[in-house]
Amino acid sequence: MSNRQAAGVILAAGKGTRMKSDLPKGLHEVCGLPMVEIVGRAMREAGISPIVVVIGHGGEKVQSRLGDGYLYAWQTEQHGTGHAMQMAAPLLKDHVGPVVVAPGDTPLVSSATFSELISQFEDGQQCLVASSVVGEPRGYGRIVREAGVLKGIVEEKDASPDQRSIGEVNSAIYCFDAPSLLAELPKLKNDNAQGEYYLTDVVATFAANGKANAHIFDDSDILVGVNDRWQLAMADKKLRQRTLRRHAEAGVTIMDPDTTYLGLEVEIGNDTVLEPNTMIVGKTVVGAGCRLGPFTRIEDSEIGDRVNIYVSYIKEAKIHDEVKIGPYAHIRPGSELYPGVKIGNFVETKNAILEEEVKVSHLSYIGDAHVGENTNIGAGTITCNYDGFSKSRTEIGKDVFIGSNNTLVAPVKVGDGAITAAGSVVTSGEYPSDALVVGRARTEVKEQWAAQWRNKKKSQ
Repeated sequence: MSNRQAAGVILAAGKGTRMKSDLPKGLHEVCGLPMVEIVGRAMREAGISPIVVVIGHGGEKVQSRLGDGYLYAWQTEQHGTGHAMQMAAPLLKDHVGPVVVAPGDTPLVSSATFSELISQFEDGQQCLVASSVVGEPRGYGRIVREAGVLKGIVEEKDASPDQRSIGEVNSAIYCFDAPSLLAELPKLKNDNAQGEYYLTDVVATFAANGKANAHIFDDSDILVGVNDRWQLAMADKKLRQRTLRRHAEAGVTIMDPDTTYLGLEVEIGNDTVLEPNTMIVGKTVVGAGCRLGPFTRIEDSEIGDRVNIYVSYIKEAKIHDEVKIGPYAHIRPGSELYPGVKIGNFVETKNAILEEEVKVSHLSYIGDAHVGENTNIGAGTITCNYDGFSKSRTEIGKDVFIGSNNTLVAPVKVGDGAITAAGSVVTSGEYPSDALVVGRARTEVKEQWAAQWRNKKKSQ
């Protein structure tokens, strides 16, 4: 085992023609994160630094997504994996330890993959290949050994019938001695049918020197690369199942794993129950003892303890403890619901703060608003926050009773303890505490008018 600091290289310059996409292949997401970012995070968690990302097609987009925590090498024309490493070489010229190389489209690798590879890399070695044994090796380069010693990697199209029967295959993940690699890269030749420079030729040279070996991983998922949309879907499914199992083992009940989707960054407390058809993505944190779903989507939100969310959509919101939401509610960005809040069916909130024990039970829109504790919002209440040019706020105090079918025309402020009459249009202004606010025409009764009108119409 080498005790020297390991550097990393992620090969992410390819266009991914079979993806049929304008997006660089490495930016296609698996479980909510771009594949190249999954590989980068796994390297970081394994303590690998620095990490060089080789970019080409759509490189600006890759660089924008990953940010400043990486070094970038441009491969403006793609001439093979060896050529990609040649582009990365100047950024590694001062590195004297191991360097781990991995494709940017292998989303099922983990920090454990890289840590294990580095731990098996011995001082004096020039290359260690990550391999695995599979029952169906079609499509993979075969690991060729003699008396257990690595002799080379043969691509399937070049393999003999005997070599094609080999079950140990190349993952395209390597650990090299950096000085040895940098010395060999300029010697690569492209005298092959594709006219490309292959990194496997470096492996062959080191193997011929007796300085290379292959380490067999039990987990064949490290082999999973993504070249088309179906492979992307299958990789997503595998990583999703792995993610669900991790949460289940941590104390989360998942009623139907086949219809439950959790992003890689999601955190969930124990004794939370996820009902079928629930999707939780982004940087969402869910507390303990919650019940979420069915048919619920939560994005980039903070959910407290003992929260119930039923058939609803939550995005960029903060939900405190013991809140009840749904069914058919939409909690939009900027909403904050304090403990004990109830949001009922067909209610929408946006950029709204609802303090403790506020009830909005039916058919209402509360936008750009602050509602005080213990206030009840009647069915069909609308905050009119937009005049066609700008947004204005609605301020409702504590212990207020807003009657059904109210229209609150912002900017408006209703004082503590006030009551608004059902059917009122509460126009812009300030209304005092403990007042009755009536904004409607009084009912007028004209006795016998209906009968007289019908008789008149019949006689015409």
